Amino acid sequence: MKTLYLLILSALLPQVMYSQNTHDHNIEMKGLIAMEQKSFAHKMATYNVSPNTLNYDLQYQRMDISLDPAVYNISGSVTSHFKPNQNMSSIYFDLNSTLTVSQVKYHGTDLTFQQLSTKELKIDFPASIPANTLDSLTINYSGAPSSANSAFFNGNQGGTAVLSTLSEPYGAQDWFPTKQSLNDKIERFDFKITTPSQYNVAANGKLMSETTLPGSKKLTFWRTAYPTAAYLIALSITNFTKLSSTIGNPPFPFVNYVFPSTASNTSTMSNIEWTKQAMDTFETYFGPYPFRNEKYGHMQFQWGGGMEHQTMSSMGSWSRSIIAHELAHQWFGDKVTCATWNDIWLNEGFATFGEHLANEKLLMTNAQFMSFLVDEKNTITSATGGSTYVSDAELSNSNRIFSSRLSYAKGGYIVRMIKWILGDTAFYQAVKDYHSRPNLAYGYASTADFKASFLQSSGKDLTEFFNDWLYGQGYPTYNIKWRQTGNQIFFKAGQTQSNASVSFFEMPLPIKVNGTGGQTAYFVLNHTTNNQGFLETVTFPVASVQFNYEHQILDKNSTVVQDNTLSVSSVEKEEFALYPNPAKNELYLKGVDRAIDYSIYSIDGKLIRKSVYQPGKAVEISELVPGTYIFTVQEKNIKFVKH
Repeated sequence: MKTLYLLILSALLPQVMYSQNTHDHNIEMKGLIAMEQKSFAHKMATYNVSPNTLNYDLQYQRMDISLDPAVYNISGSVTSHFKPNQNMSSIYFDLNSTLTVSQVKYHGTDLTFQQLSTKELKIDFPASIPANTLDSLTINYSGAPSSANSAFFNGNQGGTAVLSTLSEPYGAQDWFPTKQSLNDKIERFDFKITTPSQYNVAANGKLMSETTLPGSKKLTFWRTAYPTAAYLIALSITNFTKLSSTIGNPPFPFVNYVFPSTASNTSTMSNIEWTKQAMDTFETYFGPYPFRNEKYGHMQFQWGGGMEHQTMSSMGSWSRSIIAHELAHQWFGDKVTCATWNDIWLNEGFATFGEHLANEKLLMTNAQFMSFLVDEKNTITSATGGSTYVSDAELSNSNRIFSSRLSYAKGGYIVRMIKWILGDTAFYQAVKDYHSRPNLAYGYASTADFKASFLQSSGKDLTEFFNDWLYGQGYPTYNIKWRQTGNQIFFKAGQTQSNASVSFFEMPLPIKVNGTGGQTAYFVLNHTTNNQGFLETVTFPVASVQFNYEHQILDKNSTVVQDNTLSVSSVEKEEFALYPNPAKNELYLKGVDRAIDYSIYSIDGKLIRKSVYQPGKAVEISELVPGTYIFTVQEKNIKFVKH
């Protein structure tokens, strides 16, 4: 496969070949995004949460169904265990009326029910069920699932029938009765799938058994014991080649169900094996894989791109970028799922950032990674407007929900900019904290939840940042002027905005200063007002100044010019600041150009250290125990946190 061949060799080929690789990646991502868009088209506008299913917690479902990939039909039953949060005399499930319910069994008796035009099943109980009572019922149903959302689809591969599901976001109800609003996860799910014996069934969780049945049938039993959003429940059926090994450290199962033709494709199999490298990298930076007690793997299907079905991504393409994207989703989208479809950037932005991470650490040279970031920036800034956060008014537009420019590319760049603001160490710790918090882990998170978690971890309030970059539209263009006088360099930073929704983008600006003798110095300008001036110390003759030298922030058509008309009076010296905060091993003072006395006190007022700060030198704090301290300089007290 040409695309995969280019991806594998991208680090070895000249730049023209890398550009082709980037083009192929963009084509593949368009396929992935189109695939994820597809089921929004028919039922997106009205709600994120169904009010009729708010009165109970869906704790367990068991699917006992018969499927033949060659026949577009489903039949069987789903047993649901639920716990009301208030007394209730009836219960609703999401189920498309194209499927016919024949019976609802409850403690051995039949219940009355109605299949509603709202794609809901209303079931009446003989008596009110008290709150907090665990109860269960079984729904028997059959029929040809609706094809409107393409959530249930069959076809052929290599002359053999194949059947798969893809429910994101509202397609689950097209093939089984469930609760698909983003307010509840199914705590445990069992698949008991009867098929003709020549087929293999792939699904979420752990394979419990495969049993031969009379009449050339087979019963396959998968179980997942991790909470799962309904849209992430999935299966695929054909004459798969099953490939089993281990992944991660310590190891856990790595299970792949691929078409026989794929199993014989050495390039594709190399990419699948590469998943192990991606897993090691993601576990290092994101934390332990969230579903280690079961597995990770892939099940092949006939959509382009991929879909992050929990523990087993469905794959129609096998590029390493898409493999990385779907793997990153296991942390961001699966373990922690966006609380509303307005917050889709929390899923797709972080998965796209997973591609950034794989490209940076595994797939690309630094020059190639910089070119990749330029391509991402060009995509994002190809239009002057558009908010990454999806407004309620836009929820009916599937192209808007899964916008490649806004939800994916800009969402990923928003994550990159948060990393720049916090620094790598604080950022990755905040990421690990975010998906591990008891109120978020294996549940749902909104942007407000994300912001609160990062504030707790880093001490950084991202309110202004999100107002500008997530809720606001567009991007800035910077005009950086500089002049050196002796050991001082003056900067003046101006900014224009592409969209009137943002009056000013407050961002720390990355500056690299290059000396005539090959020296370098790096500065971070805390840009809070337009045409703001900064005075810094540099000890060598300056040849040039680079802005945004590693594309740390989003911008377009920015300029850097030497301006010998700048004077000290025209450039206000920035008031000093302490950074990073929180810190692990080192602190710095910004805006200080001479030696200056400082003191560090414990939070209870005990003097820890008294010393002299030298401009550009780090204040070592590695010996301090984690906690809160006071840094005193020039009669000013600055609180900081030591990790």
